[in-house]
Amino acid sequence: MFLILWIYRVLFIPLLLVIGPIYWWRSRGRKGAKSAFRQRMGNIPKLPAKSPSMKRVWIQAVSLGELLAVQPIIDALIDDLGVEVVLTTTTITSQKIAKEKYGDRVLMLGYFPIDFWPWVTQTWKEFDPDLMLLTEGEWWPEHIAQAKRRGVPVICMNARMSDRSYRRMRLVRAVLPSVMSGLTRLLASSATYADRFRSLGFRADQVSVTGNIKVDIVINENSGDEVQKLRASLGFEEQDMILLGASTWPGEEAALIKVWQEARQKSDRPLRLLLVPRHAERRDNVEAVLATTGAKYTVRSRGAAEGVFEVCIADTTGELQSLTQIADVVFVGKSLPPHREGQTPVEAAGLGRALVFGPGMANFRTIAHGLVTSGGARQVADVTELGQVVKALIVDRGERERVGKLGQAWHRNNRGALELTLNEIGRALGRT
Repeated sequence: MFLILWIYRVLFIPLLLVIGPIYWWRSRGRKGAKSAFRQRMGNIPKLPAKSPSMKRVWIQAVSLGELLAVQPIIDALIDDLGVEVVLTTTTITSQKIAKEKYGDRVLMLGYFPIDFWPWVTQTWKEFDPDLMLLTEGEWWPEHIAQAKRRGVPVICMNARMSDRSYRRMRLVRAVLPSVMSGLTRLLASSATYADRFRSLGFRADQVSVTGNIKVDIVINENSGDEVQKLRASLGFEEQDMILLGASTWPGEEAALIKVWQEARQKSDRPLRLLLVPRHAERRDNVEAVLATTGAKYTVRSRGAAEGVFEVCIADTTGELQSLTQIADVVFVGKSLPPHREGQTPVEAAGLGRALVFGPGMANFRTIAHGLVTSGGARQVADVTELGQVVKALIVDRGERERVGKLGQAWHRNNRGALELTLNEIGRALGRT
């Protein structure tokens, strides 16, 4: 492992010369970009000295979805186990939400340093954790090596491996188990992922199936008054039906606009379109597509709508759960070709909304399969079928409600990953 790690360290230098400028260019001009850049290069703020009687846990939540999923874990660590939590994220958007949700709860909130030996070493020296918690597929050789050298257990929660990552990992299968030997536990989100880890050479005692903690995500339902105020602020009226495009990616907004234009002709009530792009900075692209249709639209970041509108571009962050509560039919983004990975359908299912998604749900394969087979979601092959299914759901209230209720039942019956994950964390901290 020692030789392999040094090869990785040497090869990472030219890679860093490429990704460094790209990262800077993409984040330029954004509020907090300078701080993010410095911290990702290992310039971490100093932490208070660690008390001998206090355990410290470092949690890395890559982006917004992971950040929301770990909320109950952070609460349990602080309130039930009485430990200090250091929380890092990767994106500027997730950092903003983290400050709002956890800023006064965690010991320190910052950015995850790039996996370059000097920067990682400095960060580990400063953080000095007793346990590291990673989410999904966030495995970085240098960080894992630092943990092993210091005798710090590392647990990967919600562990998964996409089809593309699996193909790549098979190419380095001979060295992967030794490089990643510092991964104490891989808590797989499904049996399929657990099988993949084992086939790559991970030991049986490293891998277990706990389920997907995103199914246990906290869902806060708004009051009737709050829902109505939200509808009005978007330019929608109480009697309107709403088609929601949740976390859409390029190409999907145009597809949904076409579907909406056709479906509204079949609806007995005004049908409105609510577009929530996965990346808020794409608002101009979405607006450009929408402007060609002649539809009357509003953009949420420009303030509350004055009057009634046909379409709203909700280019804000952290609102999707609330926005879902005003929807009648929800399309889950990143699922129509050429996209293959999918976004999470869990919140919409938990809220009892009629769900539709495309064929590309690789990152949520088990969840998508469970929802479809239970009747709690409809999966379509392409835009044409999407239009047919949306029209049918818009027209048939009974079917729309049936799909929503079945999705909600699936969500209720598949919770429990959080408890299993917390048990593993408790054992690693010597609390159970």
